[in-house]
Amino acid sequence: MNGASSALNVARRRIDLALAADEHADVLVVGGGITGAGVALDAASRGLRVTLIEADDLAFGTSRFSSKLVHGGLRYLATGDIATAKESAHERHLLMTTIAPHLIRPLGQLLPFSHGVTLRQRAAGAVGMALGDLLRMRAHTPRSVLPAPVLVSARTAARLAPALDPHGLRGGVLSYDGQLVDDARLVATVARTAAGLGARILTRVRAVVLRADGATVEETTTGERFDIRARAVINATGVWAGTLDQAIGVRPSRGTHIVLDAADLGTPSTALTIPHEGSISRYVFALPQAYGRVIVGLTDEDSPGAVPRVAQPTEPEIDFLLRSLNRVTAAPIGRDQVRGAFAGLRPLVDSGTDSSSDVSRRHLVAMSEAGFVTVLGGKLTTYRRMAEDAVDLAARTRGLQAASSRTASLRLVDRVIPSSPELLDETTGLTAGEVEYAVRVEGAMTVDDVLDRRTRVGLVDADRERCRGAVETLVARTVADLV
Repeated sequence: MNGASSALNVARRRIDLALAADEHADVLVVGGGITGAGVALDAASRGLRVTLIEADDLAFGTSRFSSKLVHGGLRYLATGDIATAKESAHERHLLMTTIAPHLIRPLGQLLPFSHGVTLRQRAAGAVGMALGDLLRMRAHTPRSVLPAPVLVSARTAARLAPALDPHGLRGGVLSYDGQLVDDARLVATVARTAAGLGARILTRVRAVVLRADGATVEETTTGERFDIRARAVINATGVWAGTLDQAIGVRPSRGTHIVLDAADLGTPSTALTIPHEGSISRYVFALPQAYGRVIVGLTDEDSPGAVPRVAQPTEPEIDFLLRSLNRVTAAPIGRDQVRGAFAGLRPLVDSGTDSSSDVSRRHLVAMSEAGFVTVLGGKLTTYRRMAEDAVDLAARTRGLQAASSRTASLRLVDRVIPSSPELLDETTGLTAGEVEYAVRVEGAMTVDDVLDRRTRVGLVDADRERCRGAVETLVARTVADLV
């Protein structure tokens, strides 16, 4: 696989769009989030002819609104969901050692022994992190990738997270997990890897009707409708899965994050893990990010009713996150210091429980009455296993001659930015090279694709507005060069 063969752009899209209408694919994947991109890669790596369609852009939905963690499932251990915790640790191992070590780094996570954290929460957290390390060992992840958890002194805790209130601070326990450079970038990279194996990746193509042997679709920029034929169809549309398969019960849960300036928290070098008041299984995380930001999240709130195109955070959720953070900080962070906020909807499988926080994070792969496969639930860390299970079921029920999955040992393509030195924005460090690369290689077609899903400049409204004009001009010029 080489850089040219994995490049996604408007020129390739135009060719693939015409071919998709004429060909008979082995697998049609509907949905361009991490699950759909993972399905396309799994199927293409088995030698199957694959077309993926996405109504908007890659990572448009839930996949760009995660905490950007590739984690081993501490929360699932605390709730007794050992199977999910084991699966998470195994998939984390594959991602960090084989599949995407260039996109993930180890991140320290500090549970502070502060006055706002009870003795019961400290003990439960320390035990949970020790059990998590056992899962790490069981998955054979070396300590060079994820160091062992350790108890740290109050002085070390304050150095790692300077915003901690020193009064009553009795140190803490420091463990390690995986952090993505960016969740939306992971989706684009998985899609590019699939494209390098021959998959057709078509954004701005909406499924109108799904059938066992294909779909009626609409090219959203022109309104043109046509049919795509396929021997098997996989519905990987996340929270929208129920609109295409009414037999599936989807229970969206809203996860909200706020964006802060890292300087307001003393520019921490590690994440903070803060238990919910009265809980030993639910946490708020303060996670250092690029561009001198920290994101604080996340909530777990039922989101009934019609699924919005983009979920919106609520003021009570923002207030909850601030109150949780301020339980352990010396100087309270005020609402006026929140630089941005975002929310994503988890596509949980409805199990009839009272609260979405009690819904299992195990994924569901099922055959619909119409004859297509639906894959739902799970989480970003386990996308590869979800994809494997979905393609296995499609191959078994639709008679596809497919090899066994090989994504457990398949490294994702690298991201090599052209060396354009022009700096577009000093605050975020955005360069012309990043924008051009997003359009020429990563499938970006619009200024919003670049700001919101190839870079994360758009997480802060002020950054977005400051960069928009220069990026829009550069996107238009680059697209024109391609067509």
